[in-house]
Amino acid sequence: MAYEPRVASALAGLCRHPVVQAPMAGGASGPALAAAVSEAGALGFLAAGYKTPAAMYEEIKQLRARTAAPFGVNLFMPQPPAADPAAVEVYAEQLAGESAWYETPLGDWDQGCDDAYEAKLAILLDDPVPVVSFTFGCPSPEAVAALRAAGTVTVVTVTSAAEAQAAQEAGADLVCAQGVEAGGHQGTHRDDPHADGTGAGLGLLSLLTQVRDAVDLPVIAAGGLMRGEQIAAVLAAGACAAQLGTAFLACPESGAHALHKQALTDPMFAGTELTRAFSGRPARGLVNRFIREHGPYAPAAYPQVHYLTAGLRKAAAAAGDPQAMNLWAGQGHRLARPLPAAELLRALLGELEAARGKLSEMRGSKS
Repeated sequence: MAYEPRVASALAGLCRHPVVQAPMAGGASGPALAAAVSEAGALGFLAAGYKTPAAMYEEIKQLRARTAAPFGVNLFMPQPPAADPAAVEVYAEQLAGESAWYETPLGDWDQGCDDAYEAKLAILLDDPVPVVSFTFGCPSPEAVAALRAAGTVTVVTVTSAAEAQAAQEAGADLVCAQGVEAGGHQGTHRDDPHADGTGAGLGLLSLLTQVRDAVDLPVIAAGGLMRGEQIAAVLAAGACAAQLGTAFLACPESGAHALHKQALTDPMFAGTELTRAFSGRPARGLVNRFIREHGPYAPAAYPQVHYLTAGLRKAAAAAGDPQAMNLWAGQGHRLARPLPAAELLRALLGELEAARGKLSEMRGSKS
């Protein structure tokens, strides 16, 4: 009989396998990918970040039409106004050459910072979904209580033990510990530019241990996970499940741009780094020309820089130029496999089974 890993009670009834598909804002994790993952027995996620409330609800309806399996929706928490608007203006001047090259104007950066959070939350309370997760902060105890009353499980992304404690105090059901290896934005609750640098952020295993020591909540582990052996490692370290983003990015159901998918394993992109170049907040992406030229000068101003560069990124993609696209990717990007989501999940579970089998053999040989 084939080994089938079981999920912890925290996720019981939501998925058969201890794998969560990370919500990747910007179009990668839409209804097609989330449905494929949930149908295969893991937990698929929609990313509501950057979408209007109406667009979020439309994707929820599309996902429900594709599958009856449980799924999650991720919300961005409201952000404070730009600390230094003048710094954004200076950065805009530095990007004037990019604007001319791609023949597209820079975006209007003076927009709202709340990502329509309250309106999206109202929709999710009125028409509940199985799981709601939060990034860039911690929801209020009142919001968590309202979601629980609606039958929704809540997850808060954390990058430190202190953030995990705040999530526990707010009443969250689980936390997602995001190591510095993760692709895309670091989900810190407070963006501190003084923490930038090579020492910024904790690696996943260190973070996972600290979070488990700090709170009693079940912990989902995220950051650089691409193989079943890595899933086995974080489960052995106490996680209730593993969250994978970059691993699902290359799937045909992913809405990521074809150039983004190709870049994951393209030798031209040697590695990743955390950068503020595209959004004003630290995010891990494949190092390209735009990051090299503009990353050192990008201000700590999210989401203002995101709006400023949105047109440039879109124009670069339309021109077939990955050198000015935000190619978000975790540190394990070279291990990406362009498999259908269900097939990828089968491969991951097979690797997880093999890794656990080896561990059992090792334990047996010592007894």
